[in-house]
Amino acid sequence: MSSNDIDPQHTVARHVLGTETFACVRCGLTVSALAPDGRRRNHCPSCLYSSHVLDQVEGGASECGSRMSPISIAVLRTGDWMLIHRCVRCDELTSNPVCGDDNQLILMRMAVRPLAEPPFPLEAFGTL
Repeated sequence: MSSNDIDPQHTVARHVLGTETFACVRCGLTVSALAPDGRRRNHCPSCLYSSHVLDQVEGGASECGSRMSPISIAVLRTGDWMLIHRCVRCDELTSNPVCGDDNQLILMRMAVRPLAEPPFPLEAFGTL
């Protein structure tokens, strides 16, 4: 199965903003929409996947029908971390605040990936 395929074992659960809980679209974990640090959450704290929900001004929300894969993190000027997701079907990018109980190992792997796997050979620049 390629990373662009939807896992047939898990149905894409519709995450409706304002609900108390939702099922993770990847691992099936029942997740509270309110994180322990008081933030609203729309991703799984275990695997960090999210459901692709497109907010529309009229007619509520609609789904692309796929999963949002965690691909990176960004750090805001305030020091807050944002989780960057990419839709496995349509490649749209979204960002969501990192919550206090999110999987720290996965977050750190994403944070150091650019340093561990630079897009160019560091030897080309000589010694620093």
